[in-house]
Amino acid sequence: MSPTAPQFLFDVGSPNAFLSHKAIPAIEARIGVKFEYVPILLGGIFKATNNRSPGETLAGVKNKPEFNKLETERFLKRFKVKPYVWNPFFPVNTLNLMRAAVAAQFEGVFEQYVDAAFHHMWVEPKKMDDPEVAMKALAASGLDAAKLFARAQEADVKAKLIENTQSAVERGAFGSPTFFVGKEIFFGKEQLRDVEELIRGE
Repeated sequence: MSPTAPQFLFDVGSPNAFLSHKAIPAIEARIGVKFEYVPILLGGIFKATNNRSPGETLAGVKNKPEFNKLETERFLKRFKVKPYVWNPFFPVNTLNLMRAAVAAQFEGVFEQYVDAAFHHMWVEPKKMDDPEVAMKALAASGLDAAKLFARAQEADVKAKLIENTQSAVERGAFGSPTFFVGKEIFFGKEQLRDVEELIRGE
């Protein structure tokens, strides 16, 4: 019996989701199970749960941003991943990017798309909510960006992203990255360790 595939609920606008994405391949190699990537719209989750981004919630709080930075440094060291490059256009409206992620799933180029979208958000950051910028960036990564963005506007794609997002909230999500192993929910990149332990049966 193979272990339950862990789910990774992500929005490419989240730098912590990007770091999780970078850490996941080594975890998959260790546990022998692939993560199921589920595109969600972080803005939709925030709206439904009355949550805000860490950038907003940490502003003006003494010591908490410093601790967050420390936690990220520990994560980078533990999972041997490189830090992200801060996107100067943050926060980026990811509606079209996440619809295009669903379109990429339907078109069979999902993994390539996810890599590319994260890359242009957090490795070579660009203003990815500008359709021209985004299409040029994704095309440079070898994707048929025009086709994906056209497909992203179709009703079935829009409905799937809404469904993923609503379902995430119903299951207990309030942000990204969120992970599920069966019914067990984990939030935040730091809990990837717990996800791995649960799957290993520790």
